[in-house]
Amino acid sequence: MVTLCSSLSSTSTLRSPLYSCRARRRILCSANGDTKRATECSSLSKEIRNVACGVLAAWAITSISPVTAANQRLPPLSTEPNRCERAYVGNTIGQANGVYDKPLDLRFCDYANDKSNLKGKSLSAALVSDAKFDGADLSEVVMSKAYAVGASFQGTDFTNAVLDRVNFGKANLKGAIFKNTVLSGSTFNDAELQDAVFEDTIIGYIDLQKPCTNTTISEEGRAELGCR
Repeated sequence: MVTLCSSLSSTSTLRSPLYSCRARRRILCSANGDTKRATECSSLSKEIRNVACGVLAAWAITSISPVTAANQRLPPLSTEPNRCERAYVGNTIGQANGVYDKPLDLRFCDYANDKSNLKGKSLSAALVSDAKFDGADLSEVVMSKAYAVGASFQGTDFTNAVLDRVNFGKANLKGAIFKNTVLSGSTFNDAELQDAVFEDTIIGYIDLQKPCTNTTISEEGRAELGCR
């Protein structure tokens, strides 16, 4: 059985007295340094307009998913000697929204059959493309906004994990266990999902359409997801 829920990703609306200028008064913000004045809201001082534009700019930047940014351009591979071991500590201030103190670069790392070091860790916004997690225990892990394109998760246990807005494009997820797993907003373009288990998966109705378009899911898996 799949539990349908609203998507965790949402668009926030800024509400402030700054935006209540009457009679065609507006705040005009320029992202490219244009010096055009916002004369239509003349009752607001230049300083207040600058503050309002700064708030808008900050909101726009923080609302961009790290996964989206990664799709455009991935940073160079970290040269940190023990970067793969950082997964055992996880994202020390990681949250479901992908906040981190420093990038968690786990690309090309091998965690195959790891049964104890990764369980319950926070890997939010981690770069795990081309990494190996075959047979690993990732139960209760938080991987919100992670970039897992081309990674291998054959037989990986994701029971009770939070996989919100993860990019699993071209990943190998054969036999992966998504029991009671949050999959809201995650994408599976060209991923391999043969024999994957979706028992009691928590996913929104709109998000459900994404994995259901994957033709490698077995009939049992499609039934568990509720694909039509």
